Amino acid sequence: MVGAGFIVRDCHLVAYAAAAYRVVGITSRTIATAREVAALRGVPKVFDSLAAMLDDPEVEVVDIAVPPAEQPAVIRRILAHPRQVRGILAQKPLAMSYAEAASLVEACERAGVALQVNQNMRYDPSVRALKGLIDDGRLGDPVLATIEMRAIPHWMPWARDGRSLSTFVMSIHHLDTFRYWLGDPARVLASTRPDPRTSFPHADGINLYILEYATGARASGWDDVWAGPAREGAGSNIFVRWRFEGTEGLALGEIGWPRWPERVPSTIEYTTTRAGGMWHRPVSEDAWFPDAFAGPMGGLLRAIETGERPDISGRDNLGTIALCEAVLTSALEHRVARPDEFSSDRDRRGKS
Repeated sequence: MVGAGFIVRDCHLVAYAAAAYRVVGITSRTIATAREVAALRGVPKVFDSLAAMLDDPEVEVVDIAVPPAEQPAVIRRILAHPRQVRGILAQKPLAMSYAEAASLVEACERAGVALQVNQNMRYDPSVRALKGLIDDGRLGDPVLATIEMRAIPHWMPWARDGRSLSTFVMSIHHLDTFRYWLGDPARVLASTRPDPRTSFPHADGINLYILEYATGARASGWDDVWAGPAREGAGSNIFVRWRFEGTEGLALGEIGWPRWPERVPSTIEYTTTRAGGMWHRPVSEDAWFPDAFAGPMGGLLRAIETGERPDISGRDNLGTIALCEAVLTSALEHRVARPDEFSSDRDRRGKS
């Protein structure tokens, strides 16, 4: 593990312990914090530096959990080390621009290192269950998919000085989920305005966007990071809900993340034209936070075992970065944008 912040302490390491993954050790910019997290979560080794970690022959996979602006340099340091690891799990966003993300993907491919991106919302149980229904054809052809988030995020200090506040940090979850369900859209129409609760300047806050697909399907996200004056004395109405309409069925879901640190399982219910009006309501005890964090690491380990491309590979994730670029561009330039404006022909051919 590289990094010892909240997401490592309370999500990665908790999920990895439940999945029985063996964590060799941890390092961080602040070694004292790494020691605290190691003691709390039973991590056997604390390394004084990234180089010392990479020198350890037990370390075959590196899980990076550092701020986005720092991640590219960490990946390049790993690739430049004399003893090469077999896999890297990078946080989302892989980078804060398409060009930087593409260069990291190419560097990992040249080095023969498997690169997985921690787009962990794909492993939320309700998101994954819907993907199964879509792939099985139970809901028919996709017509309209929506995700509505009314939540108040805690903006980390590192998020405040970048080129994007919401798009590459919050909306990226939902944009990647739409790609997981429906593939790559052809066009994007987006609008944004600042989050009125914040006291620092930023380009994108509340994000509204529509994705148009060549098949005729449409998707829409309402990423409301204001969610009303709940912290200023008004009542609260906080949630993340999704809806998927097909030609032969309808599915609804809710994700319990906004009530974190309370552990709230995600839900799904669906009905189809073949069910005679009946609703199916399967029950899962799993929640997005922290359970879904085992999924991307499991996908990376499986890819290393089989020699196949990871399920959320760096190459595939370039499509998500291009979509983020299109949403941000559409919102700031007040125009329709295409994700393929930001990707090369080789990148589009290489996605799986």
